[in-house]
Parts: sequence; structure tokens; C-alpha cells
Amino acid sequence: MDFVIGPLDLSSHVDEALAVQALAFGLGPDEVAVRRQIVLRHMQYPGARALGATSDGRLVGFVYGMPNDRTHWWSTVVEPYLRALGNDDWLDDTFVITELHVHPHHQNRGIGRSLITTITDDAGEPRSILSAIDTDSPARGLYRSLGYQDLARRVHFPSAPKPYAVMGAPLPLRRG
Repeated sequence: MDFVIGPLDLSSHVDEALAVQALAFGLGPDEVAVRRQIVLRHMQYPGARALGATSDGRLVGFVYGMPNDRTHWWSTVVEPYLRALGNDDWLDDTFVITELHVHPHHQNRGIGRSLITTITDDAGEPRSILSAIDTDSPARGLYRSLGYQDLARRVHFPSAPKPYAVMGAPLPLRRG
């Protein structure tokens, strides 16, 4: 392993983290500016925490999340989709993975897997939930390998051009 996973003061390193996210997710400067405000607000929520992956002292990946709260924007968007399938109980007593991104040059090295398993291993909740673009991607493959299953598909977020899937998994996440 040529990377180190550790706690990340995301509020202090927001620009560095968003530079990774912009490359990994194909975001333009306007989207980054909006997400910067969202990240800074999220990091003030109770229980919010972040981890970073560094290689040669540079941030090459990050994850952050928090105990889910039904009053948060994300929950209010996904709740009707989950409720329609009888899965809205997943919004309670759950640790939400808000963002997980790895620099494209450092993907497929186990960094994303290490970030998500490390942050969820410290969660006090019995399960985890997240959303990912609803396509057969390496990210969705990673989540499935960790035990995440689809709870709702074709979820539409305002301003997001592509539909998302909401996935959930019991904790601790599956290994191997």
C-alpha cells in the first residue's frame, strides 16, 4: 500500500478534497463552489467526520459521513423513493456516506475500500446508507462487494442530470 488512511479535518482541507472530487466526478468550477458550501455546512452536523487517504503527503482520496437525519435535504429527497418500496426505515439509525472520492490516478488500489470500511467501522449505527449514480460502475461494484444492496433506483436529485441508486448495508461492512 502506498497510501495512509487517517482523520481529515475536512473544513480545513475542503479545497484540496474538492479538487480530488472534481477530477473523480468531472465537476466544473461552479459545481465545486456550490459543493464547498455544502461540505462546510455538513461538517457542522453532529457526528459528522471525515477520513483522508494520503500518498507522498498529498490527499488522493477522502470520505465523509454522519448519522443520518430525516430532516436533512438528502433524506427528504430519497425518502419517497424508499417509502414506495417499503425501505424508508433505512433512514433511521443509519450512518450515511455523504461523499467518497479517489483521485483517478489512484483508483483501483483499494483506497476507496479502505476509506469506507474504516469510517463505517467507527460508526455507532448498525447500518450504512449511500447514494451512487445508478449505472453499472466500479463504485457500485465496490459497494456491492461490501454488502450494500439497492434500496431504491432511478432516484432523481434536483439539478443532477443522472438518476441515482440508494444502497444500504449492515455494519460492519463485508470483507474479502
